[in-house]
Amino acid sequence: MLVQQAHGVKDWLKHHNNPSLRRLFRLLKAVRACDLPTPKILNKFIGALYGVTSSLVSNVTRVLIHTPAFKGKLDGYGRGLYLFGGVPFVSGPLSITLGNDCRVSGQTTFSARPQSVHPQLIVGSNVDIGWQSTIAVGHKILIGDNVRIAGRAFLFGYSGHSLDPVLRAEGQADLDVDVGDIILEKDVWLGTNVTVCPNVTIGEGTIVGTGSVVTKSLPPFVVAVGNPAKIVKQLNGNGGRHA
Repeated sequence: MLVQQAHGVKDWLKHHNNPSLRRLFRLLKAVRACDLPTPKILNKFIGALYGVTSSLVSNVTRVLIHTPAFKGKLDGYGRGLYLFGGVPFVSGPLSITLGNDCRVSGQTTFSARPQSVHPQLIVGSNVDIGWQSTIAVGHKILIGDNVRIAGRAFLFGYSGHSLDPVLRAEGQADLDVDVGDIILEKDVWLGTNVTVCPNVTIGEGTIVGTGSVVTKSLPPFVVAVGNPAKIVKQLNGNGGRHA
C-alpha cells in the first residue's frame, strides 16, 4: 500500500502542471541517483571491509545457527558437515543420514513421499550436493562416497501425482508402482540440471552431462548425456578414457 502511494506521489510530481513541482521531482531523482566521488583507495578499503564483515557474519551464522538447525533434522551425521547459503528445506517423514565431510547447499530441498513407510536418504562421505538441487525420496535413495551433484539436479523417487488425469485432478497421489529407489554409486558426478528417474542405479565413477535425463540404469565408468541419457564415452577405473 505504501509503495503504491509513493509511486502515486512520484507520478503526481513528475507530470504536474506546476514547473516548480516538476523541478522538485528532478531534484529528488538526482539525489536518489547521487554518486559520491570517493577516491579509489577509499573504495578499496570499504570493499575489503565489506568482504571481511560479510564473510565473518556468514560463517558465524553458518556455525552457530544454520548447521545446528539442519543437524536437528537429521537422523545421523558424521564430522565436517559444511552448509553454504542457508538451511536446506526438509519435508515429509524423511530419515536422513550423512557421512563425513559432506557439503550441502542451503538452497537444497529434501522431501519424502508421505504415503511411504520410513523413506530413507543415505548419503556417504565426501559428498557435494549443489545449489537448488531437489532430492525426492519415494522409498530409498542411496548416494555413495565422493559423489558430486551439481546445481539444480533433481533426483525423484516419486512424482507426487497420479499418472491418471482424473485421479490427478482429484489430488490423488502417485501409485506405489510408480515409485522407486535411486542409487548413485561412489564417485558418480551429476552435471547441472540433471534429472534422475525412479528405479535407476548409476554405476561407480559414471559422469552424467549437463541437462541430461536418466531414465534407465547406467553402468560404471561411462559418460552419458541427453534426454534420455545415452552412453557416449567409456572411462577406465581411474576416470580416464579408454584408448
